[in-house]
Amino acid sequence: MTLILNRRAALAAGAGLLSLSAPALAQARRRLTVATGGTGGVYFVYGGGLARVLTEKVPNVQATSQVTGGSVDNINLLSAGDADIGFSTLDSVIDALNGVGAYARGGKRDIRLIAVLYDNVLHTVATPAINSVAEMKGKRIGVGSAGSSTEGWADRTLEAAGLNPKTDIIRDNLGVAESANALADGKIAGFFWGGGVPTAAIRDLAQNGRTPFKLLDTSKELAEMDKKFPGLYRLSVMPPNSYAGQTQPVQGIGVANVMLVDGKAPNDLVTLILEGIFNNLTDMQAIHPEARKLSLQSAAAKLAAPFHPAAEAFYKARGVSM
Repeated sequence: MTLILNRRAALAAGAGLLSLSAPALAQARRRLTVATGGTGGVYFVYGGGLARVLTEKVPNVQATSQVTGGSVDNINLLSAGDADIGFSTLDSVIDALNGVGAYARGGKRDIRLIAVLYDNVLHTVATPAINSVAEMKGKRIGVGSAGSSTEGWADRTLEAAGLNPKTDIIRDNLGVAESANALADGKIAGFFWGGGVPTAAIRDLAQNGRTPFKLLDTSKELAEMDKKFPGLYRLSVMPPNSYAGQTQPVQGIGVANVMLVDGKAPNDLVTLILEGIFNNLTDMQAIHPEARKLSLQSAAAKLAAPFHPAAEAFYKARGVSM
């Protein structure tokens, strides 16, 4: 995968294409980078599919997907001008807009929503001997990649269970694919992962049948988290058979996933992206089971973060109230 650097410079150069003749302009290709996530997660699949749809269906667009560490990486890439489109969880967006948590060092980030996608579900994976988050105390636990939204989410969940996330567990900063492998190898007793359902790495772990594990109910922790972060997290239920061997629904913590651009992204770029998505909605919905939830109405859902003005105009022009 190719990283296209200095995106703002590229966009500025693209503006100069307006002075070219029509034949020359027709040959120009607008290059876009989609910041996704780790290879075992839904962002990676969704972002790769988005890049493919934009490249194949939108004239003169060449979109490339990029493997990243997830939400925090994606927001930082957008802010640095090194990506054009990114995926993130809503809680990470709120932290970025306020310049707190993983974004404290760089200050507030100017980012904007262009679409609401689906809910991330906190997968709290544990060996059969562990029956609750509180019972993770003293165990080696995967808490997500360093600085990722999963890590922040894991810490908040551990705190809600009455644990100190820094001292009451042995922390391993592992992405979802690394976590699944570490659990299979007996190196960790559990892990957290915030992602769509199904997530490939956990699906594969369940299907191999050699590593027994359970998905913990975290509805009790959700009730505590809602006191501190009202309205940000919500109940999300994994249906039975979301993963092999999971015969009962699992109540857990959900948070919205969104598609983002930099706040200074040109209006025409945002419109081009959204037209590429919704003019080819059937292709988009075929990318992943979570993508089947995408619609004009759901994409424009009101959240505690601002939309890009061009995105608002796009939805309103199509009769969607915001």
